[in-house]
Amino acid sequence: MSLSNLLTHHRGNTLFLPAHGRGNALPMEIKALLKRKPGLWDLPELPDIGGPTFLDGAVAKSQEESALTVGAKKGWYGVNGATGLLQASILAIARPKESVLMPRNIHRSVIQACILGDINPVLFDLPFLIDRGHYLPPDFDWFKTVLERLEVEKVEISAVVLSNPTYQGYSSDLKPLIDLIHKKGWPVLVDEAHGAHFATCIGDALPKSALHAGADLVVHSLHKSSLGLVQTAVLWWQGNLIDPEILERSIVLLQTTSPSALLMASCEAAVNELHSPLGKKKLKELLNDSKQLSSSLIAAGLPILENQDPLRLVLHTSSFGICGLDADKWFIDKGIIAELPEPGTITFCLGFSRHRGLVRTLKRRWSQLLSSDISINFNPPFKKPPFPFVSTPEKSCFSAFRSKSKIIPLQESVGKISSDLISPYPPGIPIILPGEKLDKRRVDWMMEQQNFWSDQIPTEIKVVA
Repeated sequence: MSLSNLLTHHRGNTLFLPAHGRGNALPMEIKALLKRKPGLWDLPELPDIGGPTFLDGAVAKSQEESALTVGAKKGWYGVNGATGLLQASILAIARPKESVLMPRNIHRSVIQACILGDINPVLFDLPFLIDRGHYLPPDFDWFKTVLERLEVEKVEISAVVLSNPTYQGYSSDLKPLIDLIHKKGWPVLVDEAHGAHFATCIGDALPKSALHAGADLVVHSLHKSSLGLVQTAVLWWQGNLIDPEILERSIVLLQTTSPSALLMASCEAAVNELHSPLGKKKLKELLNDSKQLSSSLIAAGLPILENQDPLRLVLHTSSFGICGLDADKWFIDKGIIAELPEPGTITFCLGFSRHRGLVRTLKRRWSQLLSSDISINFNPPFKKPPFPFVSTPEKSCFSAFRSKSKIIPLQESVGKISSDLISPYPPGIPIILPGEKLDKRRVDWMMEQQNFWSDQIPTEIKVVA
């Protein structure tokens, strides 16, 4: 089947990204645009259109209005997903050789930016749920302990990156953390790729957005947690700790010189519709429907896990002895396609479209799964990755990445310095960074994980020669 045909292939229950649900929840103006003459919208940065870093043109005006809509000082649309804007932000908040504090569950794109900018990541460990193999975001006490450890070990940093919510919809109260960081005089970048809808301020139904908790920079993925097309994102700036000119120069470094006019129009429409009175009303209805769906499934005996984002439904397969990766393959054969399969769970993205009949479908399929011949001998607890509480690479990420290297079997890598970035995707959380020394506990853990993630954990690794 050709790629063109695959794009229109029927895929049953589409519980995966983008969050517009295969077009069902796209903004009306984008739906109308796509019905026009094919390719009519495929335009370059003409003078009247402009681009994300242009001073004039429709894009510049639109970005200004969008920033006012969400309460930020300034915003930039991105056509390279949240990845491009996160990476530009990292280059803007630290100079080469400076250190940036970030959680162990940071997205791999941030580490890639550290490689590009020769920036030193200082990583801190996180709470870990051994019954499902998930990280939780840090709360105030946890993060305060991290900062105390930095003081004891005399680690100097220039900025902090936080990631909230997680892929599975776990979230914590960011304001106390951000206030604590600002008391130190450090700027805060928050990867809120999965939480663009948090910024709608619709009451207690959703956690508070990092934007309203005082973060200096916030990145939203508009296709993961809003109504945008794939590759759309937005970066919001506020406060006075980061120079917007440096930020814009960093965006230029990583932004295409020919941004898609369709994707920029999608950014505008996604922000406008989500924050409109009608958009907020629809979101409230979706959140209520999602909570009722979750409650109905729990009442029927399905192992649904609690999280803070009702639009992410997490099925705890390992609580029934079933590997989430095996269950995912079974569900796909039955026309149910999830967003994120992991050894212990499957995360479904409910997104912004309606899912009529989903409760009945999931109940029936779960019952059929349990009575099938699928293996039921996969039992928690999951072993926590043996990361230090706070750590820095032995060698700079940039230096290790660019050094002469050799490929060796993973089991022979103890004591070597990695020049690889190993990061199962999704969710894209790094296990080993370029420049980190491979200790026996980490190598043993990775080899054990090969039993669960055979296609994600390599049997060989590239190390500094």
